[in-house]
Amino acid sequence: MTGRAAAIRLLMIEDDRALAEMVATYLDKAGMTLDHRESAEAGLAAALRGGYDAVVLDLMLPDGDGLTVCREIRARSDVPILMLTARGEEADRIVGLEIGADDYLPKPFNPRELLARLRAILRRRASESPASPEEMLRFGRLVIDRAARRALVDGEERALTGHQFDLLCVLAESAGRVLSREQLMDRVRGEALEAFDRSIDVHVSRIRAAIEDDPKNPRRIVTLRGAGYLFVRRQDEAS
Repeated sequence: MTGRAAAIRLLMIEDDRALAEMVATYLDKAGMTLDHRESAEAGLAAALRGGYDAVVLDLMLPDGDGLTVCREIRARSDVPILMLTARGEEADRIVGLEIGADDYLPKPFNPRELLARLRAILRRRASESPASPEEMLRFGRLVIDRAARRALVDGEERALTGHQFDLLCVLAESAGRVLSREQLMDRVRGEALEAFDRSIDVHVSRIRAAIEDDPKNPRRIVTLRGAGYLFVRRQDEAS
């Protein structure tokens, strides 16, 4: 487009057409284009075709469960996902974060807050250049590529949300030191949102599931009761 940066492309899976049209009009003013699908089936198909910078996903859809859609997207794509939930559905929000959503926003919401949360998610995902050696953290079989925002175990990429990758980096950069929950939240707070603050233990559990051989008996990220979390580096590992 002449005189204007290329628009950020979003997908909204939401059965309320009037709400989607209102959001599309608001986001267009911020340089974002919004594609809309009204059903779980159509939304999942569109998300898996790719080409979107983020997905806004309602949990209540006429033909399926938004949590299932979230799980299916995350299994095959690392596109950022922002869930829309009804107020009071705390259990659904926690489950959504556990299965890979990056953030949630309760309904009804102000489109200005939706825009702010989307921008925060997109900033976390932004990567400007290939990784240089100092941008790679290596711990035996685990490699953390900070520039590309990827975590690999034995060369295989492990799926993490933006919040979870940021938290893993903070822990790994402080390998060998105990960090309290407050310290972790403070270090990630630059881009973190309320959902992350209330769910740090959920995110740590998700990271363990991604990188640990036995998540129920973690050896890489351990909990020190009453103190916080410790990222363990063995003597034979280089950072």
